Amino acid sequence: MQAAVRVEVKRGKNESSASLIRRFTRRAQGLNIVRSLRGQRFFVRQKSKNVGHARALVKHARKVAYATDVKLGKIDPTKLSRGKKK
Repeated sequence: MQAAVRVEVKRGKNESSASLIRRFTRRAQGLNIVRSLRGQRFFVRQKSKNVGHARALVKHARKVAYATDVKLGKIDPTKLSRGKKK
């Protein structure tokens, strides 16, 4: 059980109710309250060891295939873009 987080905002002297609500939502977003509550909404099962192991084998096979293609000259690793997309 997660401890409750209290978010409190006080209305300014000449502040409208819309800006008060906006400030409250911004503060709640800043504390990741909404995201964490939405994350708790559904139960997510942990992956089993067998699934993790199978995934690791697939990843390893892809790595080996990529390294083989680089050695054979089918792929030029210098041409691959790893930065920001324009």
